[in-house]
Amino acid sequence: MKVRLFSLVLLTLAVFLASQFGGVAYAADKDVPRVGKDTLKGWLGDPNVLVIDVRADPDWKVSDKKIKGALRQDPKEVKGWASGLSKERKIVLY
Repeated sequence: MKVRLFSLVLLTLAVFLASQFGGVAYAADKDVPRVGKDTLKGWLGDPNVLVIDVRADPDWKVSDKKIKGALRQDPKEVKGWASGLSKERKIVLY
């Protein structure tokens, strides 16, 4: 189950990156689980949950809305950081 969740999270990231950088893959989007704001609020502070902010730099820099404790990662460098993510944690990308 953990490996499947990790795979779905990576699929979410792939869909996001594809939509941002050219090759759009919206077909898989309907299969990716979504997390509501209230659900995510309940998960914050849980050491088994990792929240990663993958917004493009300009969007991230101008935003006044940032989740406290979220890890900031460059969406253009996903190949470098995604392989280091723990498969034992619930990973939320936004």
